[in-house]
Amino acid sequence: MIPGDSEIIDRTGLNRLVEVLAELGYRVIGPQLRDGAIVLDELASGAQLPDGWGVEAEPGRYRVRRRDDRAVFAHSAGPGSWKTFLHPPRRKIAGLTADLVDEHAAGPAYERTADPAYERTTDPADEAPKPYAFLGVRGCDLTAISVLGRVLDGAALPAAPPARRRGLFVVAVNCTEPGGVCFCASMGTGPSVSPGYDLALTEQVDEDGHRFVVDVGSDDGARVLTEVAPRAPATAAQVDAARTQVSAAADRMGRAMPEIDLRALLRDSRESPHWQEVASRCLTCGNCTMVCPTCFCTSVTDVTDVTGEHAERWEHWASCFELDFSYLHGGSVRQSGESRYRQWITHKLSTWYDQFGTSGCVGCGRCIAWCPAAIDLTEEVASLAALSGEVTDDALR
Repeated sequence: MIPGDSEIIDRTGLNRLVEVLAELGYRVIGPQLRDGAIVLDELASGAQLPDGWGVEAEPGRYRVRRRDDRAVFAHSAGPGSWKTFLHPPRRKIAGLTADLVDEHAAGPAYERTADPAYERTTDPADEAPKPYAFLGVRGCDLTAISVLGRVLDGAALPAAPPARRRGLFVVAVNCTEPGGVCFCASMGTGPSVSPGYDLALTEQVDEDGHRFVVDVGSDDGARVLTEVAPRAPATAAQVDAARTQVSAAADRMGRAMPEIDLRALLRDSRESPHWQEVASRCLTCGNCTMVCPTCFCTSVTDVTDVTGEHAERWEHWASCFELDFSYLHGGSVRQSGESRYRQWITHKLSTWYDQFGTSGCVGCGRCIAWCPAAIDLTEEVASLAALSGEVTDDALR
């Protein structure tokens, strides 16, 4: 078996895939139903996958629903993203103790530490965390992982250790049922997955049964799949049917980003009156940045115990919607909700290109579903385009 081959596994084979990855020493992360949402968490077995659950999503609304079949991956993106594991919301990055101060009289010394989940031991070989295996990565999120890695690998701050991405095994999923807030097709990130996966699944549930077409994307993927049974070579008809399903999904997106030059639009709309209209609805809560799979900003907090003999420095996610995010000596630069929303969307869709050579939006729709004010990113861009005179309202419909 080599990259480019396609195989067929059934639901039992999917369970076995989870077992194989765990046996190989991976920490397997995948979707599961919890607290009324499809969340990403560690899988003890394939039985935890959300068989038979779908999602209804629209601006400001997300609900899980029972399906008429036992499909595992027929649900759109939930509130969590793979960013949570590659770029943790909160982690300890340094510690300072009285012993270190005494030992190094010339000045305080900081001890670099790993993530709290993987405490440093006396054996250096024990310092490395278990590698991740991500199961169920959709096209938009696979692009987000690539974008986030590009951003963080060049970061000046001690964020997201590359060790968290090194050794990552990706089992991607081609989307066949996009959600109500998805717009990945218009962003060029889905519904089919791009290269960068080890294995890619296309789920099929019909009168012939429940199966997954598995595309092999790497040598590691081929080695893992050889340990999975039952499996069989995919026929040309099965592969063609899978490709057709994914292609058809592109025409059923719940949303679409206007087909215009977004960089130029945002650059030229700095003084648009529409920002005030958005600000009248925006709560500046930062939900959009927290659920976004590519937002990466962080801040640091120093804490100490009551004795003053031990101090720690913690890194945590931050948001450009926070008033203090733009604080400089004398005050915050962006004090209005209008300026903070403008900063977020302009960076995401325009100046991100200048920094990283790509868009910061992958079309997953999370920011739309999880906005309590039901603000729709695609509609706001369409309104800016209409006000700019570049296109008419009719052309945007």
